[in-house]
Amino acid sequence: MANKVVVTGINMLTALGLGWEETWKNIQEGKSGVKGITLFNASENQTQIAAELPIEFSEKSSSIIKKRLAKQMTRVTQMSYVCAVEAIEKHSIDFEIMNKKRVGVIMGVVNTGDSSSEQGTNSKNLIIKRMNNAMSAWIGMRYNIEGPNFTTSSACSSSAFAVALGYDAIKAGRADMMIVGGADSIINKEEIEGFNEIYALSLQNDKPEKASCPFSKNRDGFVIGEGAGVMILESEESAKKRGAKIYAELANYAFTNESYNIMAPKPNGEGMADTMEIALQNAGISKEDVGYINAHGTSTMLNDMYESQAIKKVFGERAYKIPTSSTKSMTGHTIGAAGAIEAVISVLAIKDSILPPTINYDEPDPDLDLDYIPNKARKQDVKVALSNSFAFGGHNATLVFRKY
Repeated sequence: MANKVVVTGINMLTALGLGWEETWKNIQEGKSGVKGITLFNASENQTQIAAELPIEFSEKSSSIIKKRLAKQMTRVTQMSYVCAVEAIEKHSIDFEIMNKKRVGVIMGVVNTGDSSSEQGTNSKNLIIKRMNNAMSAWIGMRYNIEGPNFTTSSACSSSAFAVALGYDAIKAGRADMMIVGGADSIINKEEIEGFNEIYALSLQNDKPEKASCPFSKNRDGFVIGEGAGVMILESEESAKKRGAKIYAELANYAFTNESYNIMAPKPNGEGMADTMEIALQNAGISKEDVGYINAHGTSTMLNDMYESQAIKKVFGERAYKIPTSSTKSMTGHTIGAAGAIEAVISVLAIKDSILPPTINYDEPDPDLDLDYIPNKARKQDVKVALSNSFAFGGHNATLVFRKY
């Protein structure tokens, strides 16, 4: 049980790049991935902007996935598959020297993305394309991995839950390595209409790159993003045995359920504060050691206000000294993929001693007064980073990463 869980592989596909290196470079430069929607004709939608993957994704996908298999996968499943394959292969992981029964896959999934924007669904592939477990199943089959293999669904915290459950499998001694993460895309007519009906999305169509502005006074809702994030977790013993590069340690986590409202968080950030508090207790980490928080930071009125209040509740006066940013200002809100993508970003912040900014922080909200790392990345050493995911239904998760 004492064996540490370490991060030995990372990858992400976002509107800012088709790989972790390109995405991380553009995050450091404070670039926005938000543009006008091209995946469908959005002219009749109130919201006509999103953070779509670069157009080159189709080419990348077809170079990795055989045509016959691709026909059985949605675009979203292809994202998770490509992201995982590149994470595995870029980090030179050879499963033939491992016990494949002790390697598993857990993916966070809201749905597989078989929406009105999806192409090529018919009666021959409909069942396979819509299977929620398709993401983890395809990855496992590629490498004949025989350990725990399943998906988890908890709205916007789905892939954060996947990361945490991978930690559990290794910590309990049931696995040596877990491939964890998630993917999502809800850039389709019906889901954008649905989010518009509940006043959740930004309407700043004329300034897409400025529309996602967490913690700013003029925020008017989140911007939908799409993408995938994958993290390879491993026991310290296994990582050392094969001489793996170690990015950081996953020190622990917390899940909580607010049991309050299907959409709105508990007032004053009470549930969010509980999650961070329990995560730090579980990790045995002092609040003084926390050097960065990757906020859920959706750019909605309630989330940003309550999350800021929650950070103050947990850290007291020290809250003002903890740099906190929302990278959704650049990637958009990638829904089921957000937890994994932001976990990767948190690990890179520790690894490179670079704190990613909150861009579009042009008009501060006088009620929100923390250090949101406005507009420019900051060079700063980080011992411990928190990654927050707070989802509809009150499904909260905080992941705690520590410098290795």
